[in-house]
Amino acid sequence: MRVALTGHLRCATPAQADRVRAGLDAHLRLTRAEPGCLRFDVTPTDDPLVWQVSELFTNRAAFDAHQARAAASDWATLTAGITRDYQITSPA
Repeated sequence: MRVALTGHLRCATPAQADRVRAGLDAHLRLTRAEPGCLRFDVTPTDDPLVWQVSELFTNRAAFDAHQARAAASDWATLTAGITRDYQITSPA
């Protein structure tokens, strides 16, 4: 069963937004290359401190592997303390 994550990455300060921009390209590239990643988009919104996040993985194991890799990555260090407002679902 597929696993989707949607929501927002919400920075509190311009400095946090700068950290997101600094690490985002590598995070996108690494995640999109993961086995089971069907879609991974982090796109800016009209608010310069907020990004829309949309992820889709083939199954829970692929999603969990992504979460584990991301938690141990430079992205996790760069974006520590930045608010994530996410919803995880299992679409058909």
